Amino acid sequence: MPSIPADAERCAAPALLRLERLSVEFATAAGLVSAVHEVTLEVASGECLGVVGESGAGKSQLFLALLGLLAANGRVQGSARFAGQELVGCAAAALERVRGSGIALVFQDPMTSLTPHLTVGAQMTEALRRHRRCSRATARAAALALLERVHLSEAALRLEQYPHELSGGMRQRVTIALALCGAPQLLILDEPTTALDVTIQAQILALLAELKRTHAVAMVLITHDLGAVAGVADRVVVMRAGRVVEAGTVHTVLKQPQDPYTQALVSAAASLAAPAEGVPARASGPQPVSPPAAVALRVADVSVRFGVGRGWLGPRAQLAALSAASFELRAGESLGIVGESGAGKSTLARAVVQLLRPSAGRIVWMGRSLEELPPRELRALRRELQIVFQDPLGSLDPRMTAGESIAEPLRVHEPQLTSAARAHAIAAMLGRVGLSAEFAGRYPHQLSGGQCQRIGIARAMILAPRLLVCDEPVSALDVPMQQQIVSLLAELKRERSLCLLFVSHNLAVVRRLCERVLVLYLGRMMEVAPIALLGTHPRHPYSRELLAALPVPDPDVQPARLAGVRSAEPPSPLAPPSGCVYRTRCPYALPLCSERVPPWEDLSGGHHVACHRWRELGGTLARADS
Repeated sequence: MPSIPADAERCAAPALLRLERLSVEFATAAGLVSAVHEVTLEVASGECLGVVGESGAGKSQLFLALLGLLAANGRVQGSARFAGQELVGCAAAALERVRGSGIALVFQDPMTSLTPHLTVGAQMTEALRRHRRCSRATARAAALALLERVHLSEAALRLEQYPHELSGGMRQRVTIALALCGAPQLLILDEPTTALDVTIQAQILALLAELKRTHAVAMVLITHDLGAVAGVADRVVVMRAGRVVEAGTVHTVLKQPQDPYTQALVSAAASLAAPAEGVPARASGPQPVSPPAAVALRVADVSVRFGVGRGWLGPRAQLAALSAASFELRAGESLGIVGESGAGKSTLARAVVQLLRPSAGRIVWMGRSLEELPPRELRALRRELQIVFQDPLGSLDPRMTAGESIAEPLRVHEPQLTSAARAHAIAAMLGRVGLSAEFAGRYPHQLSGGQCQRIGIARAMILAPRLLVCDEPVSALDVPMQQQIVSLLAELKRERSLCLLFVSHNLAVVRRLCERVLVLYLGRMMEVAPIALLGTHPRHPYSRELLAALPVPDPDVQPARLAGVRSAEPPSPLAPPSGCVYRTRCPYALPLCSERVPPWEDLSGGHHVACHRWRELGGTLARADS
């Protein structure tokens, strides 16, 4: 079994946490299932240990076992010593004293780990009073200091807010501050950045690096993102099927992996971070193209607004989720739509397939204006317009087998098919997405995230649509599975000349699949460009921010990138800034940017931008505060 090598510096400091031959099993109707098998590792004070591997590798179960948080049918064997105290078999009262004040845990989903009916201040005050035995006023002041410590904007205001009133990045900062309430010696972070935008992800990783550096908090970072590990971790443990397959310093494991599985993980992460094959490393100007195909989809000045209530008697405010979005998509072409949460990406995607009706503008598919079609004609046309949703498990009916979910579109649009013909079509489509026919009889809860996503793609593709909209289809998947899904979509697009709209917050994934990219911020278009031009010559400061936030799985590069990250949250869409909506975050904003909305300008070669200072971005752009 691989063990973690100790260098001279680590030998001088005793281990804060030491696991020896720790195993986790679950008693099921089918017998004992091994989740973790004889894992040995240690964490020293003040260091960060990255624990990586695909979903199901046993990463989370290993550390839940330490704190007695396994399911009732879980069993733990081996040894886990924290600060000299044995945790395996520890009495409940003694283990309770370790939780929070000795070891604190930050869960993957901040929304479900916070109490929805309590304000942030109430939750933090409760934790502080429990661990520090202080007065309510003292706890309140300490809560404010902790929120400021994790760089949460307007910390005093956030104390009065409920979790649903905060963005994903804000909630994750709150959960980290909540974990710090007991002044723990060890912080365990379970996938803390998985579903966050790349910019917010970079901010959270920069915060963790700062906490490790300035407060000497030991950390365990559980993740499938090697870019996160490269920026924060000192050492890495690679797990597969419940076992440690490789361990060592972050430089050794990521730069010179020895185990074939580790090599595959590193290769997959590097592949996603690199430009796709066929995309030039640099683009000095417009690239030669073949004669364009006919325009299949035309989106013209589409806006979507929602009425938002302000109490029982207050007037309804108008939230501009999308403002004057325009683009064209040709047969066989793919367009990536990128931006942070709240940018309007999903709103645009759902408007295109008429899952919500635009407030203004036109959407024309194959010469037919969709908003003018009567319901019967629109329903018939839906076989050509299909969507794959973000949550692979939540988008499938838990009461239906995979085969029934895939067959449902056939029952609606091709009712004349016999049962045998439907079964044959389902088996063929399952094979097309890389699953055997036996998966048709399984329910969603019996499938992994990647398998559920493949079922979702099969359901969307069973009618051979001409337009496929993918709304964040890989954001919750590990890197190897992301690569498989992206490769599958690229193959389907090539074979069937699909029009593809691919919504994502991750430019690294988009550039593996799309020819062009549309950048959205707070419902407005910032830039549209061929992927090669955007990757090498971005003209909008926001595009540059997105590119700079992409995690790089290189420990020689990623720490420096995180050191330059700025903490910034988008403004409320209910009160967007005047002029350019990005100006409050833009380091290059001038007074002009607050006075006028930047015009949409054509830079030639299919490159368009909305920025007053884009011409200066071609050279050295001076910061407005310099």
